[in-house]
Amino acid sequence: MSRSESMTAPTEAPQGHAHGSGRWELWFAIASGVTYAAGMIAEYAIGLPLLGIPLAFFLATYFFGGFFTVRNAISSTLRGRFEVDFLMLVAALGAALIGRWGEGAVLLFLFSLGHALEEYALSRASKSIEALAELAPRNALVRRDGGEPVEVPVEEIVVGDIVVVRPNSRIPSDGFVVAGVSVVDQSAVTGESIPVEKEPVLDPERAMRTAATLPAANRVFAGTVNGAGVLEIEVTAIAADSTLSKVVELVRTADQAASPTQQFIDRFQRWYVPAVILGVAATLLVSMSVFGQSFADAFYLAMTVLVAASPCALAIATPAAVLAGVARAARAGVLVKGGGPLETLGRVQAMAFDKTGTLTWGAPRVTSVTAAEDASEAELIATLVAVEALSDHPLATAIVRDLTGRVPDAERLAATDLNAVVGRGIRATIDGESVEVGNLRMFDEQRLELPSALAAAFAEARDSGQTMMIARRGDRFLGFVGVMDASRAESAAVLRALRRMDVGQLVMISGDNQRVADAVGREVGVDTAIGELLPEDKVAQITRLAEQRRPIAMVGDGVNDAPAMARSDVGIAMGAAGSTVALETCDIALMSDDLGRVPFAVRLSRAASRIIRQNLVASLAVVAFLIVATFLGLNIGAVVLIHEGSTLIVVANALRLLRFDRGGEHADIDHEDKPAD
Repeated sequence: MSRSESMTAPTEAPQGHAHGSGRWELWFAIASGVTYAAGMIAEYAIGLPLLGIPLAFFLATYFFGGFFTVRNAISSTLRGRFEVDFLMLVAALGAALIGRWGEGAVLLFLFSLGHALEEYALSRASKSIEALAELAPRNALVRRDGGEPVEVPVEEIVVGDIVVVRPNSRIPSDGFVVAGVSVVDQSAVTGESIPVEKEPVLDPERAMRTAATLPAANRVFAGTVNGAGVLEIEVTAIAADSTLSKVVELVRTADQAASPTQQFIDRFQRWYVPAVILGVAATLLVSMSVFGQSFADAFYLAMTVLVAASPCALAIATPAAVLAGVARAARAGVLVKGGGPLETLGRVQAMAFDKTGTLTWGAPRVTSVTAAEDASEAELIATLVAVEALSDHPLATAIVRDLTGRVPDAERLAATDLNAVVGRGIRATIDGESVEVGNLRMFDEQRLELPSALAAAFAEARDSGQTMMIARRGDRFLGFVGVMDASRAESAAVLRALRRMDVGQLVMISGDNQRVADAVGREVGVDTAIGELLPEDKVAQITRLAEQRRPIAMVGDGVNDAPAMARSDVGIAMGAAGSTVALETCDIALMSDDLGRVPFAVRLSRAASRIIRQNLVASLAVVAFLIVATFLGLNIGAVVLIHEGSTLIVVANALRLLRFDRGGEHADIDHEDKPAD
């Protein structure tokens, strides 16, 4: 596999080179070096050229040094691509053609050794990705039908199974806790350095329906490490669909999404390689016709020019940085899906944030309950709990969680026939009567006015920044409930960090009413807060913002914000662990619910872009130097040594990203514990 190919097929290269052909390639390179050295000793130290012994050693060097080069050259040529391996093979065959077996041998030895060392260096980045795949245990203890736990392969676990996780062992499947209390080290999946406390859910049936939105205290992921307690987990995804499996697959294939720079280099190489071949032919003709050199000398010069102009370092400059950057991000719980997002994020001029769950915790609390004059608070609460218990909406979850305890068992109601009204609320039936719970727009569209006293109380509560849900049963307004979603403690610090990084415009978009949006916007410090937006309205706002500043990034939850994220240049999903939709729709996924990783991702993107530029400049400078030096008399051995050395330097420079520090702006962001659920 050639240099450029090995970086565009990560699903094959890391495994093949790390475990099989990579080792053989290194041994073949060493063998070629040994046979080359033996040939040189036989020819010059012992003086046996007439016996053909040096030639035999050089032929062995051609075999060992050229084995993988020939294989890769054939593979790329059959696809109509003339790459570095092809050029090196032509140069070696050309040296043999004019009887310079030693020069051809040293070319293949150094090229094969450089390629093997390059693959070894790149495997450092690949291994950090492949190590993720080894985190999940191969077997699990499963309790079925209330019996004793039985050990089964993880591939046989199905959704709904109860898995028993012993202390200090790895969790085999995604799921939620149904029994036991413990702490879990989730750093391998979410990048969180502090173990997370886990506790059972209150209602397993409801938890299964709302698995993607369960609090962090209830959810667990395959490959994470249990602490001192015993946990029983209800499985929500089979092994192949676990968060860990999806992360491994997405990271393995990440650099197939070429960055803008890589796309430019690919276009550049399409004409550069043919131009090199034409230049080599021109060198041969000019050397013979103008300067009167012999065919052998002119051909040797042409082959040296061919080696000097080969774009090895240029071909790997961007892919190596992308691979290292993606691997470093994954270790920090940031999944970057390719070179495009990695490079584009560092250039964003504007960033839009969803409010709920992004700048705020996304865990609203009931803050007020106000009954109408002709209804009681008890009736209002009982009606709200009955209807909202049928819904999986976050506001419904908050109402049920906070108000259920205020309804005596004897006064509980049963609701049926739930219907959602997108962007407005829900409808249901209680004892044959229609019940509606929704925002003011839901009733304004029906031209239903609140009673004057209730309207005054509603306006006062809304002005305080609460989100209001009005309840109506039959032809009576029962009252309203107010909920609030607190902003994250780090939101303001994150936005300040982004401003210091010259992100010019920070916008918050929300489906909440404008008063709530304004209140949260002022608290966290955005430039503009836009409320009362439906999903299609968010797309329109992103489009409008993109017309003013490009590139633009959108930060949301990756689910209901998916259309807006798709419209942006870079879509960033928060808390994506366990959410298949979020992992598939975003460009960058923050696996944990940590907004502070956004500045880290931006800084990593900019560092990757700087290294890519450094590599490109160095690669082109070395090619220019070698071409000039070749015409000034530099021999092919020295040319290939410098050539391969520059490639290794480019790779080593890219691998610096593996040690990229999470300090800087991230260190300035204060975190507080998420409010208890």
